[in-house]
Amino acid sequence: MANAKSLKILFVTSEVIPFMKTGGLADVSAALPQKLMELGHQVRIIAPKYGAIDERKHKIHEVVRLKDLTTQIGKKEVVFSLRSSFLPGQKYRVQIYFLDNKEYFGSRHSLYTDPLSGKDFPDNDERFILLAKSVFYLIDKLGWYPDIIHCNDWQTGLVPAYLKLMEHESDEIKNIKTLFTIHNIALQGLFPKSTCKKIGLDEKHCAEFQHKNKISFLKAGILNADAINTVSETYAKEISEDDKLSFGLKDVLQKRKKDLYGIINGIDTKIWNPEKDKLIPKKYSAKKPDGKLVNRDALIKKFNIEADENTPIVGNISRLYDTKGFDLIKKSFKQLMKLDMRLIILGTGDKKYHEFLEEMAFEHRDKFVFYPGFDDALAHLIEAGSDIYLMPSKTEPCGLNQMYSIVYGTVPVVHATGGLKDTVEPYNLETGEGSGFLFESYTTKALIDALNFAITLFKEDKDAWRKLVVNNMKRDFSWQKSAKNYAELYKKILS
Repeated sequence: MANAKSLKILFVTSEVIPFMKTGGLADVSAALPQKLMELGHQVRIIAPKYGAIDERKHKIHEVVRLKDLTTQIGKKEVVFSLRSSFLPGQKYRVQIYFLDNKEYFGSRHSLYTDPLSGKDFPDNDERFILLAKSVFYLIDKLGWYPDIIHCNDWQTGLVPAYLKLMEHESDEIKNIKTLFTIHNIALQGLFPKSTCKKIGLDEKHCAEFQHKNKISFLKAGILNADAINTVSETYAKEISEDDKLSFGLKDVLQKRKKDLYGIINGIDTKIWNPEKDKLIPKKYSAKKPDGKLVNRDALIKKFNIEADENTPIVGNISRLYDTKGFDLIKKSFKQLMKLDMRLIILGTGDKKYHEFLEEMAFEHRDKFVFYPGFDDALAHLIEAGSDIYLMPSKTEPCGLNQMYSIVYGTVPVVHATGGLKDTVEPYNLETGEGSGFLFESYTTKALIDALNFAITLFKEDKDAWRKLVVNNMKRDFSWQKSAKNYAELYKKILS
């Protein structure tokens, strides 16, 4: 083991910004390794090299001893290479190794799904078996033995299984420990039972990975990692206690409860910081909060809406799915339109919600704006220019927008679940403490009551509102704290 101060960590992920991204995992995979390096640890990343990654732009180069390696996936012989680059634009140079194989990754620009059919690639099992196996080739060929392999989501679930269940010649490999992070338990890496033959472990072990009559790579990770964590304490509790929220894995997580932790994600303060944000018309801070009003005016002007200083602007930037609370928004829409506010939604997702929101935007054009799709600059303007941020997610492992909103002085109204519950402190009218408004039950009444509470405070007590906004902007959601918590967890696993 490395000394108590410095650890060697291999971070295994299927996406990392700025190379490839479908969700929050990509942000975590860049920010956390960088912060761990700042804390004095050695970190390397391994991820697939998808076809959309620009080799020249990112200076991805060959490593002679990691070139043309061969492995078996079932009866198939697969040749692959591991190529090297660094995370760009960072203070500390975090080395990243790209798994290069044309058939599985290089010929595809999309990460997990076929863009034409919208369905998962049928050989996703083989693709991520290869990612798991490549980890051990990397360690062996480099002779670089990490203390911890930090695995993320189902795509890396076989890494802990291979480490624990296969024969390894070297003691250095046997001594490596694993942490498995579940960013979203709904994504379980489910494959037909025939995948068993491709994995290369004996049938007894494969039988243990069965879930919903299929093989689950996520379950393989949960069963075999030395420790498991999720991206908030409340979410860790929810998935180990609630059948619905665990998507059927409650019993498995119950058995591993003593090894299950929750660590909230941080936010990238280089990108999300109103004091330095280049995408908004006017920078502002807790010391100079009035700059927020310039952004509010710019948002009003952009969408040509009428809103005086007593009419709050409520923003929402989201994927349009049930899990993000859009079933509740649809159900509550009539009552929402009776509230004295202006609502702006930016997002893309389920066709049924696209159609519904477009219809409502036409019907209520004096009160509601829907911008379909995604626009990064507009997302920043909505965060900076809104007074209130609505986030009614049905489930939310961590969530980032509520944290962005708090540091931008945009007061969140959220459903009390997962990371939302852990990051938004209920506002107390008497003491003026707290950072937002939460509703416990997932109902129209609870949503409307919470939003109404926020709107009333905004309209009737400008001093209390300003104090709330300024206090929020002083809060720290940077990766510093989260990275320290991860480093502590690594040490706990190693001891």
